[in-house]
This record gives sequence, C-alpha cells and structure tokens, in this order.
Amino acid sequence: MEPQQFFDLLLIEIAQNPDLRKYYKFLDAKNQSVFNFRKNYFLQRLNYIHKSIKKDAAQIWDCGCGFGTTAIFLTLNGHNVYANTLEFYYEQIPKRLKYWENYGNLNSLNIEYLDLFDISTKKLFNYIIVQDTFHHLEPIDKALAIISNSLQQDGEIIAIEENGNNIFNRFKNYIKRGNNRIIEIYDEKTKKYFTMGNENTRPLKLWISIFKNNGLKINTETIDFTRLFLPLFYYFMSNEKLVKAESKIWKKIRLLRNYFYFGINFTARKI
Repeated sequence: MEPQQFFDLLLIEIAQNPDLRKYYKFLDAKNQSVFNFRKNYFLQRLNYIHKSIKKDAAQIWDCGCGFGTTAIFLTLNGHNVYANTLEFYYEQIPKRLKYWENYGNLNSLNIEYLDLFDISTKKLFNYIIVQDTFHHLEPIDKALAIISNSLQQDGEIIAIEENGNNIFNRFKNYIKRGNNRIIEIYDEKTKKYFTMGNENTRPLKLWISIFKNNGLKINTETIDFTRLFLPLFYYFMSNEKLVKAESKIWKKIRLLRNYFYFGINFTARKI
C-alpha cells in the first residue's frame, strides 16, 4: 500500500471515529490550504519512512507508536511490526485494527502498552522507528543504549523529529515549560512514575554528538529537513511544487535550514 492510498483510507477512518478526529485535524481544517499543509507534512514523513525501509518482510520496532498509524501502515506492507506506547492512544488500538483489517492482514502486528525502559523483548530488529518520540525519551543515553542493543548489526534507526533550532517552536516551548526540559509523570494504568522529556527538542548538531557518544552514527546522506512553508503558501502553489521547493531550499540556505524548518528526518547505524 502506497502512502497516498493509506492517507485516503485514513481520512475515511477519521470521519467514522471522532476520537481520532481530535488528534488528526485534517477534517477540521479551516480551508483547503490548511488541509494541504497538514496533508503534506503527514505524507512527507510517511514517505520518508516508507523509502527508508529497503528490506522485504522486515522486523520493525515502532518505538512510541502513539495511535499506531505508522505501525499499521508498515504491517499492511508486509512487515513484522512490534510497537509500544505509553499514552491514552492505546485505548483506540482495537477499534483501529478492526477498521484496517478490511484492507490487509494485520496478524504480524503486536502493540503493547509499555514504557521503553520496561520492554523485555530480546528480539533484534532491522529497523527501529522513533517518530516524534526522541524528545520525550529520558535519560537519552539510557534510551539510546536500549535502542542500539535492539538493532541487528546492520540495522537502522529511522528518526522523525522536530528541529530543535526552529525559532517558532523554541519560543512556543519556552513559554509552555520554560527551561523545565525533563519532568516526572505518573501513569494511572501502570501505577508507576516515569521520567520523560518535556518537549526536549534538540538541533541536528547536538543529535549527531549524542548519537556518536552512544556508538551510533547518523548517515548525513539521509538527512532531510521538512515543513518550511506555512499554510498561506498553499494558496499560491501546488503541494508537489512546495515539497520540491522545500527539499531544495534547505540544502542551499543554511539560515532557513537551521532556524525555520520545523521538522528533520535522519537514519543512523551502529558505528
């Protein structure tokens, strides 16, 4: 299943499930330009993951899977997927699986309500996807050790992250949490306290350093900055032209790349 086909089916699911609508705001967009803006960002990230997985029937761990959307997509594409989450999203999983079973076999998907540091599986994975999750994992060195030890020797980490240098997000996050980047939360379901990053986003340069210190190397050839253009631009240019423009601009203009792109994707391997 291609990302665009999956997205079209996702819109139908959202229309049928009000609980998803609160999170995936596609159907509540004020106008077509806002809808296209949100759609582009979703598809850019899903396409990045889809293209980064080179092996057939791969063993994949979706770390911090949220509603399980990416895990479902990958399973429908013939992969064996283990996923974990530690949020209220988990309650939606059975209903979601019932919907997506109409479009493919989901027997090779296993989703658990578990914190990263409580996972006991000894399985080794071809790919570990960490999407919108790295800025929540603390202590980061301990988290990376677990992830690295769960990789096959030639395995890859696929990271989808916020750009920690983006000036808009930095301002928003500072107003929201100040310098309180690491917090402790209590989870009612597990009756346990957890340490987590409080939107603890980081710039690429710092990620490169952190990964290196943990025996991992980010492949610079796979780095991709996304989401530069705000909804206003979608009035004047097509989705395709904007995506192509974004992919070219960050490679040429360092100022925009470092401080105005909202998202960053990259892959990493063991050194």
